[in-house]
Amino acid sequence: MTDLFQTPKPESALSKKIPAPLAERMRPASLEEYSGQEHILGPGKLLRRAVEAGRLSSILLYGPPGTGKTTLARIISKATAAAFEAFSGVENSVADLRKALQRAAERRELAGTKTVLFVDEIHRLNKSQQDVLLPALEDGSVQFIGATTHNPYFVLTSALVSRSQVFQLEPLTPQHLISLQQRALADADRGLGHLVILAELAALEHLALQSEGDARKCLNALELAALTTPPDKQGAIHIGLAEAQDSIQRKAVVYDRDGDQHYDTISALIKSVRGGDPDAALYWLARMLVAGEDIRFLARRLVILASEDVGMADPQALPLAVAAQQAVEFVGLPEAQVPLAHATVYLATAPKSNRAYAAIQAARKDVEEGRTLAVPRALRDTHYKAAKQPGQKEYIYPHDFEGAYIPQAYLEEGRRYYHPSENGAERRVRERLEYWRHLYEAAQSAAQKTPPPLAR
Repeated sequence: MTDLFQTPKPESALSKKIPAPLAERMRPASLEEYSGQEHILGPGKLLRRAVEAGRLSSILLYGPPGTGKTTLARIISKATAAAFEAFSGVENSVADLRKALQRAAERRELAGTKTVLFVDEIHRLNKSQQDVLLPALEDGSVQFIGATTHNPYFVLTSALVSRSQVFQLEPLTPQHLISLQQRALADADRGLGHLVILAELAALEHLALQSEGDARKCLNALELAALTTPPDKQGAIHIGLAEAQDSIQRKAVVYDRDGDQHYDTISALIKSVRGGDPDAALYWLARMLVAGEDIRFLARRLVILASEDVGMADPQALPLAVAAQQAVEFVGLPEAQVPLAHATVYLATAPKSNRAYAAIQAARKDVEEGRTLAVPRALRDTHYKAAKQPGQKEYIYPHDFEGAYIPQAYLEEGRRYYHPSENGAERRVRERLEYWRHLYEAAQSAAQKTPPPLAR
């Protein structure tokens, strides 16, 4: 009997299966197809050696989304001829996990087959749930691979971490992502090669930069651009910068990382910090971040600024800039923008002095132009036999005197290169140096007035 109220399925849905997203279809099937992570998968690297030798222990893969954690787990399973059990810390229950472990134990006992148990989003498991895995890791009934976007040392139990080798995956570089897109455009079986697509390099670069190292985001944006762009009269789909911008919903910033825009923008950032304008400095910093500038380059420039332009006016500027540089290396994007902004605002609002920079430039100029001086006799090394020479003055140890200072010559001509400013903390340095120089000049004057001893 026909159900008159049953909604008929559209013919297209019955006859045509919806394909998986491009990122899923292009998932690498071997280490040779895998892009990025050369620091752990390059020739001779530990993880690659372990996979190729089939001697892999339990591992934790830690890194941002789209860097290939799940893909790498599947490749390892295939390379080691093991069964693959996938478990999600978000979707599956502990009961599901226990069943997977039971199947692995039976598979090992009955057929001698190894099982790779892949637990995605493992940081979503609580302590007791993580403890369920420990017996299997102890007896080796499974080859465990956990994946997380969080630092495992902070979010997983010490028992689980101590039984696993931790490998950190880095965001893919723009060049990696461009290569992945080009491979997808050429692959007729899994990718978009069955379509006639003319993609501009600028469009691929934009998608790569705006994907922030995420291969999944990049490939799916490329597919969206291809499927939503009408073909021309010859049936070719043209993907230019405008189509790329629409597909990823971010406009391209006019910025050439290797040309004038790069140098002009970093110059604007440096001069804004030097000029004490935090708002302008933050704008130029943001422009470079959005354009995909290398965050390590930005951190290096801020470290240089801390010494060159803030200098002794605020001695805390350099350690703060170095701390920001270390934080950038540690956390990566997108969070790295916070310590970069912190350091930028601090340096822009700090008192400024370039006197230390000017001093080393002046000293270098003297040396390079040949105005060199001999090391005073009292300062020469005396730690080897026959080092002392007749008539050589004794070096006076400053710490033996009040204030850890005693007037003595460290440069024969008494040249001066460093002239402290009145800005910030450097004012106190100026006062201290003026006092010491006054003591030195008084001692020199007294020595000149004292007649030499009579010869006998």
